[in-house]
Amino acid sequence: MDIQSTFESLDKKFTSFGGLQQGGITRLLYSQEWNDAVRELETTFIEAGFEASFDDIGNLTGRLIGSKYPEETILTGSHIDTVVEGGHLDGQFGILSALVAVSYLKDKYGQPLRSLEVLSLAEEEGSRFPYTFWGSKNFFNLAKKSDVDTIEDAEGIKFEDAMRKSGFDYRKTTDVRNDIKAFVELHIEQGKVLETENKTIGVVNGIVGQKRYTINLKGEANHAGTTPMSLRRDTVVAYSEIVTDLTKRAREVGEPLVLTFGHVVPVPNTVNVVPGEISFSVDCRHIDQQLLNDFATEIEDKIKAVATANNMTYDIHLWMDETPTLMDEKIVQIIEQAAKDNVGDQYKVMPSGAGHDSQIFAQYVPTAMLFVPSIDGISHNINEETKIADLVKGIEVLIDVLFELAYKE
Repeated sequence: MDIQSTFESLDKKFTSFGGLQQGGITRLLYSQEWNDAVRELETTFIEAGFEASFDDIGNLTGRLIGSKYPEETILTGSHIDTVVEGGHLDGQFGILSALVAVSYLKDKYGQPLRSLEVLSLAEEEGSRFPYTFWGSKNFFNLAKKSDVDTIEDAEGIKFEDAMRKSGFDYRKTTDVRNDIKAFVELHIEQGKVLETENKTIGVVNGIVGQKRYTINLKGEANHAGTTPMSLRRDTVVAYSEIVTDLTKRAREVGEPLVLTFGHVVPVPNTVNVVPGEISFSVDCRHIDQQLLNDFATEIEDKIKAVATANNMTYDIHLWMDETPTLMDEKIVQIIEQAAKDNVGDQYKVMPSGAGHDSQIFAQYVPTAMLFVPSIDGISHNINEETKIADLVKGIEVLIDVLFELAYKE
């Protein structure tokens, strides 16, 4: 099997399901494009000699039965959905690379000792409906009917109506699989670290924890021409001080801590009035829970101090508090060795700054990830791309990892 040509052929075929004229893909959960893609993937699995099956909600697997330990499964794959006007690699590469890798192993070595299974998860992105990780959460009975039975997409189509129209329904069992001995997810980095450091493979040791806040400061709106600077309770000035001081502090703490001030709404947001109120978001991430907690305390203390010094009231709402997810040390070591064997020192052990299905799997089964570089760090964009040589190297490393996990005693 020629790995590059096989992958490129598969990628071209599946990019057509939801493919856009200007490039990229829009393939949303339970859409026609999504339906076409998963049905074709089922056919592709069968043609490759795998046992193909859907679960109740639309997760699809292609299984190669193990000869000696059929009850032990090595699982690999990613999600089939995309964001609106997304790229052809986010999610899709993880599924197709797994298909190529397992097919290569089957052709070269025959039946594995442990069962090998390629996984296409129904959804991860939350792009059509306001719910994320529907695929992986259902895998472990984490999703509830009440989470989605009333939600709708932008066109007013109910989640459950779209699901049933696609031929799927709510999960009918509370059983959770106990045969999975490892889950490995290959993904594009969606950042610039590997490209900047000229590395071909990222060996992911964990997925960062996240804390997200909505902050509200209230001062006093007043006339921009008649209110002296010394008498102002200007919330934009207070916000600017918070941003400047905390950004400086984040840089002092250093990587992998990241801090982002995103959504900002000054009130009344007009040219000739001192803004008397402001709401803004804060996103803070780190792989170490204690360091994340410590910096969160600094965030809250700084907001309180600046508000008090400027005679303002404040409200601090922590609405996301996700703990870091560490990858399985043994599988990380296997991936690192495979990276050394394939690319020498052109790899980096690193955390993932973005969320992935692996963070759900890691709560229940030994899990690890590997990255390939993203050109210019672009993702969730029709211009998302990775050099074909890097994609192939990622598949070759995945092949070695799956061989170690499924073919060796």
